[in-house]
Amino acid sequence: MKPSISTRPIDDKEAALRDRVEAALHDLGVQTDLPAERGLPLFADATELTVAHVSQSGREHYLTPAAAESWVRMREAAAAGSVVLVMISGFRSFERQLELIQGQLAGGTPVDEILSVLAPPGCSEHHTGRAVDVGTPGCEPLSESFEDTAAFQWLDLNAAGFGFRMSYPRSNPLGYRYEPWHWCHHD
Repeated sequence: MKPSISTRPIDDKEAALRDRVEAALHDLGVQTDLPAERGLPLFADATELTVAHVSQSGREHYLTPAAAESWVRMREAAAAGSVVLVMISGFRSFERQLELIQGQLAGGTPVDEILSVLAPPGCSEHHTGRAVDVGTPGCEPLSESFEDTAAFQWLDLNAAGFGFRMSYPRSNPLGYRYEPWHWCHHD
């Protein structure tokens, strides 16, 4: 019998997502029950997205309309306080998440190390179009040193007022490394 990610009743869409996650994990050489063991929720790819931010290089970052609106308002409020928030990453599809993991595996990074930073495909908040990885000038992107910036301090005090909260604090129960840069919008 194939291990199951969830034992509660599920609909056809969730069953299809669960099967897709299990197949991807199997192909990556990861136990298919990893999401259940770690208590990782499953997330389908968002279907309605809008441009929320354009980087200096011209790269467009997408979020759901509600998250994008909140991001823009939050970014403007931070700027009014002389704090610069830069979106490093927004929406990321199931396929892109899989590609990122495959790339790190091809580079020789052990899968356990990869999955302490990157969610398995189907388990990333980025799939929802509500998660953002935030940076600020002068700080290495996606590093714990972000917690020492004025941007992090501003987010810590103000992000909740815009519907954002940090998803992966120190010692989080999902088993991810501390990610002070990762914030998710909750409607």
